[in-house]
Amino acid sequence: MRFIFLDRDGVINEDSRAYIKSPDDWHPIPGSLEAIASARRAGFGVIVVSNQSGIARGLLDIGALNAIHSRLIEVLARVGGHIDAFLFCPHGPEEKCPCRKPKAGLLTTARQRLGLDLTQTTFIGDRESDIAAAKIVGARPILVRTGLEATDIAGVETYDTLKDAINAVVESA
Repeated sequence: MRFIFLDRDGVINEDSRAYIKSPDDWHPIPGSLEAIASARRAGFGVIVVSNQSGIARGLLDIGALNAIHSRLIEVLARVGGHIDAFLFCPHGPEEKCPCRKPKAGLLTTARQRLGLDLTQTTFIGDRESDIAAAKIVGARPILVRTGLEATDIAGVETYDTLKDAINAVVESA
């Protein structure tokens, strides 16, 4: 199976400078869930890879994060979508954790657990840190403009929405 990695906040759901701390804060970006479902129908697995420094900052705990992901799974299932795995870094930027993007620790964890050839995967994100992590492991980096801090990066494939990005990945497969 081919895999697409997705950042969560700003790619699948609306981002918030106040952090997504509960299922009530989680709101899908229009069309994002349908895009994930279309990737699945096209034979792609989907893995969410996300920095979650709100945990280190005491804004939410693992239980709240799991509840947010359960909500995502529930709503996504209604449109025929599925997430194969959620990988996250709970550390803050000052901790310099190897799993925190822009480092590639979460992606190498996926490689080890699932036996993936990361050069045959795509990583879709909304920040430079997502693109940097993808490049480290040789994944195809794609930027979407739906995040709070999304700005075009020279030489990086860029789309307005997750739907547009996934359509491009499916078409090129």
